[in-house]
Amino acid sequence: MKRFLFPRWVNPFLGVLGLALVGGGVFAAAMGGLVTDPQTLNVGYQPTQPVPFSHAIHAGQLKMDCRYCHNTVFDAAHAAVPPTATCVNCHSPAGDNGQTALGAVHVDSPKLDPIHESWKSGRSVAWKRIHNLPEFVYFNHAAHVNSGVSCVSCHGRIDQMEVVYQHEQLSMAWCITCHRNPNEHLRPVEFVTKLDWTPPEDWDQEAFAKAHREENNINPQVHCAVCHR
Repeated sequence: MKRFLFPRWVNPFLGVLGLALVGGGVFAAAMGGLVTDPQTLNVGYQPTQPVPFSHAIHAGQLKMDCRYCHNTVFDAAHAAVPPTATCVNCHSPAGDNGQTALGAVHVDSPKLDPIHESWKSGRSVAWKRIHNLPEFVYFNHAAHVNSGVSCVSCHGRIDQMEVVYQHEQLSMAWCITCHRNPNEHLRPVEFVTKLDWTPPEDWDQEAFAKAHREENNINPQVHCAVCHR
């Protein structure tokens, strides 16, 4: 029986294949390290913002409702980042005559310079996103808050954070765990944005959740198409 011999052009091809495998391994390791870096995606991620906005003061001490700034959260998939106009409602810059057109809280504070510059130039403030899901993941804020899932469940006690950080994993396993057992995360919809809400002493969470889910047809799904569309 005659032996089969590979043609000579296969020899350089093997070298190219080897380089591709090594390069692919290095690329995969590098990308794997980047996407799991705790400084970019994981719990505790806390970037420095262009304006030192304190949720502890605004949402905590002043009891401002989340919807004043994130005004699309009950109506849209995304919780809107507030435009400069929202900030200027309270922190209006002084004009050439020294007067403010709107609210005049801490007018001369240098911490508000980026807000005032944004207002004058029309360019948005470059806020840094903290809770950043992959592009292939679909998450609808309106579907969750209208079902009675509080901001606290995903974002923690924002009203106690001087500087906001990522409080939960926001991983697929974390989301699926909640979809399978949502009862503990449900509350009356009118208290969804009341971050310091605590149930009454005689509150029966399981009984409330059971009735609430039946009344509002809340049956979270766990199949792939729910989040990967």
